[in-house]
Amino acid sequence: MATRIHPTALIEDTVEIGDGTAVWDNVHIRGPAKIGADCIVGEKTYIAYDVVIADRVKMNARVYICAGVTIETGVMLSAGVTFTNDRFPRATTPDLSELRPSEPDEDTLPTLVREGATIGAGVVVGPGLEIGRFAMIGMGSVVTRSVTDFQLVLGNPARLAGAVCRCGEPVAKRSEDGTIADGETTCHRCGRGYTIESGSVLEHLS
Repeated sequence: MATRIHPTALIEDTVEIGDGTAVWDNVHIRGPAKIGADCIVGEKTYIAYDVVIADRVKMNARVYICAGVTIETGVMLSAGVTFTNDRFPRATTPDLSELRPSEPDEDTLPTLVREGATIGAGVVVGPGLEIGRFAMIGMGSVVTRSVTDFQLVLGNPARLAGAVCRCGEPVAKRSEDGTIADGETTCHRCGRGYTIESGSVLEHLS
């Protein structure tokens, strides 16, 4: 299937876009960047240079993806998600005599979003983090620490709230001590099984 590019989208030279991907109105993608097959890039989304996005990624409207971000297969980025990449952001040099360059430097930290993860509407993701496989970040959260596989995190700053299945259904809740209790659990929606050990959520592979 051919790519679909809205006439108002600005796609810079050296951008690679896979088959079947749809790029909607007023999107800006800077080159070089790479977007895989069968993705959706929602209206008014900005994708910086050196961003790598795999196949079947869904980006809703007004997503901001800065340089240094890698998105794996099957990720959902809801409306208004914002990534950041600078540990010590300043507009100018210390003496205020000139603007700092926009190119990455030693304070530009990469972020990785693993396959199947969902990042909810209005979430802000801090620099230098990893969002684990099939993790879920609740809407409006501010993520300041990495999130492991299948974890559900909520709030500002985002804190552990439980665990979710591949299908998105919650399979465990946070205990009063702020952890997820060890044990076996099964998703009531799809029947997939998981083992929780010392906070890690391990799926049962058939």
